[in-house]
Amino acid sequence: MSQPLRGAPKSFRLHIGIFGRRNAGKSSLLNALVGQEVAIVSDSPGTTTDPVEKPMELQPIGPVLFIDTAGVDDEGALGEKRVEKTRRVFDRTDVALLLAPAGTWSQFEESLLREFAEREIPTIVVFSLADLSGPLPQVVDKLQAKRIPWAEVSVVQKRGLDRLRELLVQVAADRTSLGPPIIVDLVPENALVVLVIPIDKEAPKGRLIQPQVQTLRELLDGNRLSVVVKEHQVAEALSRLREPPALVVTDSQAFTQVAAQVPRSVRLTSFSILFARQKGHLEDFVDGLATLRDLRPGDRVLVAEACTHHPIEEDIGRVKLRRWTEDFVGGELDWVVTAGMDFPEDVSQFRLVIHCAACMFNRRHMLSRIAHCRRAGVPITNYGLAIAFLKGLLPRALEPFGPSLVERFRQIALQPAASAG
Repeated sequence: MSQPLRGAPKSFRLHIGIFGRRNAGKSSLLNALVGQEVAIVSDSPGTTTDPVEKPMELQPIGPVLFIDTAGVDDEGALGEKRVEKTRRVFDRTDVALLLAPAGTWSQFEESLLREFAEREIPTIVVFSLADLSGPLPQVVDKLQAKRIPWAEVSVVQKRGLDRLRELLVQVAADRTSLGPPIIVDLVPENALVVLVIPIDKEAPKGRLIQPQVQTLRELLDGNRLSVVVKEHQVAEALSRLREPPALVVTDSQAFTQVAAQVPRSVRLTSFSILFARQKGHLEDFVDGLATLRDLRPGDRVLVAEACTHHPIEEDIGRVKLRRWTEDFVGGELDWVVTAGMDFPEDVSQFRLVIHCAACMFNRRHMLSRIAHCRRAGVPITNYGLAIAFLKGLLPRALEPFGPSLVERFRQIALQPAASAG
């Protein structure tokens, strides 16, 4: 499949975070790498406040997103807020550049290196300000022993930048952090896929939403055939085809209406479930359905959305999902909704987390949230899987992904209900 073009959304870009103490030269390095003055450079510590993002094409990697962060050693009340914003960048970083002014290395850099290792974030150590001093030999020995790549860089002398770019290419060669394809590995080349796209109040005027656009684009790039219809046109479209489609993909909200029109012999799933696999671990989300099944009135549930939008009257996360779940549970639940980068540090207060498709996040960000929930012992699932379960369509919606997932859910369904206490 071809690389996304220059206008690729952030979720498709390799996220490269630039970290280090204040005045380590992070903003200068970003400007040098992208060839533009995108970050303010000053001798005053703490100039960078909010993370600065710069999308670009870094060949031969392709589309990347550089993120310049505030110093993690910032001080005071305002500094703590800057540090917190920086630490949130950890959750979505695919490759970390750890800057240390040449000749400087302390427990501070060691702690960052340790955290990146714990998060399994590939890291390159950059000894900045190399025109003033060289790296400490004992530090270099330690990095080499751990097989951590490093480079000496002087932005002033324009030295070491090519070497850093070479290391970035080497580290980024393993693109598993970007996740599996959205759909092309589920259907053979030249196969036909029907995409069911409701045009309701939540659809942006004149445009489609990201999961629909990204799925359609991947089908086109992968030489698959696509038919796009609205939810009431499915039966008519299928009747005009000479042979059944390889797959029907629907908006999760229209699952019941679409399933009634699609013969049982035709595979069916939703955009949200496709993204549950592409952005995270489908197995984790399936396992979370055991808790959805066992919810009791009064349980606290977190609905997490990756983007911020103005909710409409029949908003999926705030209205429809709540109504369908409470109908299933037989009583009211205690709902909390977060959007964008907001996500509770303490999720242990919730019985279950239900996440959106995360089309605006890169995979690393979604995996970080899954890991966060796992550490707290709180199950997580996603909109599409939850809706398919509540509508009694989950086994069918999982079939395109192989029999093991269907069996995994059936085993969950056979488990005795757990106590809410």
